[in-house]
Amino acid sequence: MAHIILLGERRDDVPAHPAIEAALGLARDDQAVNLTWRWLRTDAVGSDAASALAGADGLWCVPASPYASMAGALAAIRHARENRLSFMGTCGGFQHAVIEYARNVLGISGADHAETAPDAAAPTISLLACTLVEQTGTIHLSRGSRIHAAYGCDVIEERYRCRYGINPRFETLLDDGDLHVTARDPGGEARVIELRSLPFFVATLFQHERRATAGEVPPLVRAFVAAVSTKW
Repeated sequence: MAHIILLGERRDDVPAHPAIEAALGLARDDQAVNLTWRWLRTDAVGSDAASALAGADGLWCVPASPYASMAGALAAIRHARENRLSFMGTCGGFQHAVIEYARNVLGISGADHAETAPDAAAPTISLLACTLVEQTGTIHLSRGSRIHAAYGCDVIEERYRCRYGINPRFETLLDDGDLHVTARDPGGEARVIELRSLPFFVATLFQHERRATAGEVPPLVRAFVAAVSTKW
């Protein structure tokens, strides 16, 4: 049995949260796999991420930040990255995956989120040029990427609910060969990141999971569930 942890504070008023549960159910049934999942609050991770994530085959860092514990979110993402767990992040999960990588791989100790640390020395996540709250946008996918393989096309349209993304000042440092941007909007802003060295580590600024509210299996959720279920 494959098991996924949904990292974040579950709220009924966040459209993506029930959509995530629906998307996982649709993907499980579509692929006929034995899959379970549970929610884990970020402030329940504590100093021992290994114990908090025990038994997990995959980690999905969900939307609706600021989280109860940024430290808990970053510790869990780091554990997934260092232990090669299948990882997906959406919206806030994308933002925190970037911060975790900047701090712990690139050594940018001041890497932070402008929403919660407006005076940060290295605001790797900053306000987008245009807010994307409940907006639908076009995204261009890089060929050869995992997200391109999941969708099977070069251009997609997805829904957003966010105001923050990668700070352009730091993108050249972040896009270092392992972590790389694999999708952009028509203006060139980063919309998806992946880690080359891991079997599945993909984070999107958009909320593709919300396709499930219309009964559709989101392509990237299908790919994530397949990756999580591989050993089973």
